[in-house]
Amino acid sequence: MDTVTVNQFRDKLKSFVEQVVTNHTPLKVTRRAGEAFVVMSADDWEREQETLYVLQNSSLMKQIAESLATHNNKAGYTPTKEEMNEITGI
Repeated sequence: MDTVTVNQFRDKLKSFVEQVVTNHTPLKVTRRAGEAFVVMSADDWEREQETLYVLQNSSLMKQIAESLATHNNKAGYTPTKEEMNEITGI
């Protein structure tokens, strides 16, 4: 994560915001007398929130673990050729 001072951020606000939105990379802004803060795009923020929700949801994590186990044991469902074509859009 890149870091800039609050003065640099203020002077080049438009450029930094464009960088954050386009590159999907958060930017840490430091203040001389206070806490730093992070600037990130709204899309990235929503993705982060969704990820945190899944990680904090024990039943979802259990389902993921069970699915991974069946996949690793090659014991899961195998789609038909037609289903695979539909899934992949071929």
